[in-house]
Amino acid sequence: QKKTSCVFFIITLVLRGALCGTFNIKMPQNINVLRGSCVTIPCSFDVESRFEKYLDHTCKAYWSDSPSFTSRNAKLKPTKDMTGDLIKKDCSTTFINTNLLQRSKYYFRLECNNALKYTFSHGVDISFIAVPPSPTLIPSTLEVKEGTSVSLTCSAPAPCWSHPPALRWTPNRGQSWEILQEHQDKTKVKTSVMSFTASHLHHGNKISCTAVYRKQDGSPDVTAETNVRISVSPSGPIREQQKVTLTCSSNANPAVENYAWYRAGRNEETLIGIGRTLNVAVSTINSIFFCKATNKIGVEQSSNLQIDVQCMY
Repeated sequence: QKKTSCVFFIITLVLRGALCGTFNIKMPQNINVLRGSCVTIPCSFDVESRFEKYLDHTCKAYWSDSPSFTSRNAKLKPTKDMTGDLIKKDCSTTFINTNLLQRSKYYFRLECNNALKYTFSHGVDISFIAVPPSPTLIPSTLEVKEGTSVSLTCSAPAPCWSHPPALRWTPNRGQSWEILQEHQDKTKVKTSVMSFTASHLHHGNKISCTAVYRKQDGSPDVTAETNVRISVSPSGPIREQQKVTLTCSSNANPAVENYAWYRAGRNEETLIGIGRTLNVAVSTINSIFFCKATNKIGVEQSSNLQIDVQCMY
């Protein structure tokens, strides 16, 4: 009996320890802020189990660029309409006037009119950018034939959830729909999908996607667009095994360091050349190409180019 009692006592201690919560917070490591526009910091937290009962309507959110601060010397004191539901442990905060922010790491503090007052040690790095990053343009199908359906996907970061960028297709070839998607770290991205039926009239066309960011401080809107283009020479129908010259160009900033050319297959892509231009023989089987431009920031991919290859009998 003593042995059974002892075992039961040990199990009780283990269970009680497992139920104890801890103070922790989840937010992105860094966020790029477009000066003059609003920004949302996605944020959620947890508290020790004994403080759960203190989460009530008196709780308020505070932010500062120092890990040691109180509500009195906080740099930012968001109002209720700027902050998520703190009772539900949602500390997501939207700052309409980013002029109140500066390039720094910001920390979140929770203060309630009771025993619950805590500054979380994990912060988010705020960086300011003058020009938003170029949207990403991705073909959803790697092989396009005349008469088949084509879908192009354009995505752009949405640092402010209430004012996401407007996405525009040029030219607009068909129907499009938009959605605000959420990443694993709770940051969001605006996505537009345009669908149309491929035609020989589309051969050699350039389709671009532009993201327009509206600023909240009254300054002019800022646009960013897909900056990779493909041109083909000679133009018009190409004979089987005829050589063509493909040119990849970009207005990326910083400047492009290298270009790479790929042939698109049914379910794969094959690297076929390096450089701004490519001389290649085309056939009815291998007639879909795209290029990638790389600079110090990242990689931008062009839309697929299908060359109209005619069989010679």
